[in-house]
Amino acid sequence: MLQRAHEIQDQLVAWRREIHAHPELGFRETRTATRVAEVLAGLGYRVRTGVGRTGVVAERGEGHPIVAVRADMDALPIQEANDVPYASQVPGVMHACGHDAHTAIALGVAKLLAGELFPGTIRLLFQPAEEVADEEGLSGAPRMIQDGAMEGVDAVLALHVDPSVKAGDIVLETGPASAGVDTFYATILGRGGHGASPHRAVDPIYIAGHVLLALHGIVSRRLDPMAPAVISIGSIHGGQADNVIPDRVELTGTIRYMKPEVQRQIHAEIERALQVARVLGGDYDLRLEIGYPPMVNDARIIDLLREVTVDLLGEEHIQPPHPGMGAEDFGYFSALAPGAMLGLGCRIEGDERVAHNPRFDIDERCLSVGAAILAEAALRLLRK
Repeated sequence: MLQRAHEIQDQLVAWRREIHAHPELGFRETRTATRVAEVLAGLGYRVRTGVGRTGVVAERGEGHPIVAVRADMDALPIQEANDVPYASQVPGVMHACGHDAHTAIALGVAKLLAGELFPGTIRLLFQPAEEVADEEGLSGAPRMIQDGAMEGVDAVLALHVDPSVKAGDIVLETGPASAGVDTFYATILGRGGHGASPHRAVDPIYIAGHVLLALHGIVSRRLDPMAPAVISIGSIHGGQADNVIPDRVELTGTIRYMKPEVQRQIHAEIERALQVARVLGGDYDLRLEIGYPPMVNDARIIDLLREVTVDLLGEEHIQPPHPGMGAEDFGYFSALAPGAMLGLGCRIEGDERVAHNPRFDIDERCLSVGAAILAEAALRLLRK
């Protein structure tokens, strides 16, 4: 399988560069979806478009087991700074997280499996909007699930490129592998007034200082120190003039957690922290937006991916995980069927890039490795 994947490396690079040059934001991936569907139909797959708004589902085979392979397609609102022939042609939008590579790799899986005989069904999920949510707070994964993308699925696989790891090496992690994420929107309410007469006002900026201290103390003083969690304030806005005390200050922030009980405690502690506003004579409004659940890698699927990696690459190409609090909506899929996401090293030696950065790029030699690992793992799952 690895040899066959190397033989289509030029095609993988061409697909990736075409997608990279024409990035599209979440739920707007119409060009990408059209191209993906065209390639899949040409390979003989049964193709369904418009899944989860702009997603694509393709199948080959019949009956169970059903093994799914997922790839996300959306880009980010970032102006690309790379001077390369395949740089983004869309102002202010670029593939800065590797979803162009994920899509090309999944097309490679489709090509590799098109000539294989196997029991059951291979299902390819090309997902929109991993990076964003719609007006109802839902990203592409739950939208695809609502449209039946996971019906009957017995196992689901995915990968994510990792610019901190040598190109072509694999990172495997059992259990919680990315954090759950929620967002909070808080308004601290005071009473506006003249800056020269603060005693006649209720200053929400002064109150916000105390609320910020309380919020930043939640993780260090209210949570179990052995429970991973993050609370970060992303924005604070209040006032417009130097001599006017405003009537409100608005805060937004992100919450990261690994366990549901920690999520519940954080929600309660944020409410408690905001009650400081009432003690100081003001008030508050709070809205919590529930986001992605934690992504949990199934131990049996990880064992299979380890076996495949050793057989195709060798034990020395498996790297230890480096836990973090990033979030991934693949957790919606892996909550419905045993699943796992592997990390695929894509580091450019001597010039390491960082995701979500205008200079993000990959060593494209990783593409054939990723396609081979996912295709072989899917085959073994189908045949077992």
